Amino acid sequence: MLERHLSCLGPSGFHRIVYREWPGPAGARTLVCVHGLARNARDFDAIAEALSSLYRVVCPDMPGRGKSEKLVNPTEYAYPTYVADSAALIARLDVESVDWVGTSMGGLIGIMLAAQPGNPIRKLVINDIGPLLSKAGLERIRGYVGLDPTFPRIDALEAALRSNYRTFGPLTDAQWRKMARDSAWPKLGGKWGFSYDPRIGDAFKQGPLEDIDLWPIWDKVRCATLTLRGAESDLLSRATAEEMSKRGPKSKLVEFSGIGHAPALLSDDQIGAVRDFLLA
Repeated sequence: MLERHLSCLGPSGFHRIVYREWPGPAGARTLVCVHGLARNARDFDAIAEALSSLYRVVCPDMPGRGKSEKLVNPTEYAYPTYVADSAALIARLDVESVDWVGTSMGGLIGIMLAAQPGNPIRKLVINDIGPLLSKAGLERIRGYVGLDPTFPRIDALEAALRSNYRTFGPLTDAQWRKMARDSAWPKLGGKWGFSYDPRIGDAFKQGPLEDIDLWPIWDKVRCATLTLRGAESDLLSRATAEEMSKRGPKSKLVEFSGIGHAPALLSDDQIGAVRDFLLA
């Protein structure tokens, strides 16, 4: 695994993006994996390891997350920035096309890219997100995203993660511990915080939340698409997921029982569903 970076241009100037790359075998296709709103590239370590014998796998930290630079203007933590940064990353990778796996926010970025004329997305995997985002799910996320807590120890941070992301399903203790280490950022006095800019949550503070309708964008997607859904998801309803299989790219739907938003892509069955679709 290699750690690389590139400079992306936004309205307020350049900002640095860090990404992790598993080179894969010679001539392999490129797979880009993009995380959710308050997460980071390390969420894809397991799936990258599993697929790196078949793919060149690239996992970026979106701006303000993980090791990527914080934005000067917090209003630029928005999809135009993320889509532009993703296009710059694909250009850096020097390939004609990529396959894309996106969890939550990363899935929306993939949809927005795949809806553009002449886009480079060959196959698209959307993890528990869709063109209709429910108010209930957005309100739950607003309850924790953008907060800036300080923890005396990593195990206290892990306890907060287990609470915030309990909908991920039955993760092992080892998986939770890894997530905590990957999510921790050192603070003064030997304490810890989350590895994201708390200002990423500012957009959730702009007034009452409502359902978000992106169906016109979805209807422009034409590539082969797989939708993964936690059977108990409060952000992607079963009705929306079924409608996604009937319009736009008419995506294949795979659901996982006992999981909400979003499948963590750590278990063999979840990784296998992604692998089988990409290689079909």
